[in-house]
Amino acid sequence: MYMPTTFWTWSFLLVSLVQAAIALALESYIFAKFQTSLNSSAINSTAAKTTPTYLSVFMFGYIYQLILVWDALRLKNTIQVIGLTLYNIGILVYASIQKDQIHDAIVTLLRSGFIDDLTLWDELNPFLIALPCLMALGTLILAGITWKLYDEFAWTIYKHISADLRLKRRYLTYQIYIALLKFDFFFFLGFTVQFLVVVGDTSDAEFFITIAAVPVTIILLLLAGYWTRKESILGMITIIIIYFAALAYFLFKLVRMYQHNARARDYLPARKSLTTFAVITILLLIVTIITACICTHNFNKGLKPHIGKRRKVPDHNGPTNYKNEVPLAGPVPSRMTID
Repeated sequence: MYMPTTFWTWSFLLVSLVQAAIALALESYIFAKFQTSLNSSAINSTAAKTTPTYLSVFMFGYIYQLILVWDALRLKNTIQVIGLTLYNIGILVYASIQKDQIHDAIVTLLRSGFIDDLTLWDELNPFLIALPCLMALGTLILAGITWKLYDEFAWTIYKHISADLRLKRRYLTYQIYIALLKFDFFFFLGFTVQFLVVVGDTSDAEFFITIAAVPVTIILLLLAGYWTRKESILGMITIIIIYFAALAYFLFKLVRMYQHNARARDYLPARKSLTTFAVITILLLIVTIITACICTHNFNKGLKPHIGKRRKVPDHNGPTNYKNEVPLAGPVPSRMTID
């Protein structure tokens, strides 16, 4: 099992753990308080399903973030560390939207007589304010640590790739692409789960296609990483076409949520949250498509030996391990700069 070996890697991990622990505790309290305040007649209410689903996706987001933190530190992936700071900003936006969405749900349920506790909003409001404040503080701290880790991990990249600037740019593009795949998974899954649980009156065909999309997405993302490492042009062309299909799907859903027709009411209970996930996913897909095209263009240019088999490099304060070492691509130039 990987263990951090430097002050800044430990700091990044500990800040992420503390942030997740506090946020999960707050979210768990909100979840439990909301559920226990509902009466038995609320079981079929859409508003009663929206908030638990919203909170569940939010809590999964923190757990998934911890997995990505461990993965980024294990691989010494500078791009993924930067991406995690941006991911934190995304959760901050999500936490800010959460306050209004839960307020709307509580008001709707109170009017319908599905909640007996008239003071529920007053009890939950301080916790809902604390969450975005926590995320804002966590983001600032993680951004500072990320700056330090950038310098620290840059030496690892140099040892792995050498000072060949063109090869280093190709490796950087590869790192960006792999990191994007990991973030794509969360936002696609978050949108899909909310759509399945909250949106009613969905046709059987659309419902089952949406369910099937989850395992298919996992398989496709794994294949996307595999085809990139193996430098399969046919595989990358296939996956890029699928990216365009996914982009069309999310654009279709985004437009459909705001059309003035009977279907618009089905999206209304979770429209803010679904819009947030759809917009972020669309932006990620656009960047993913561009990065995938650049990665494909970089095939057969000397990068494959470096990404096909990880090269062990010495830590700052650890012994050198040359097991499975991949030879550097040519002699190391005298230029030692990383950027």
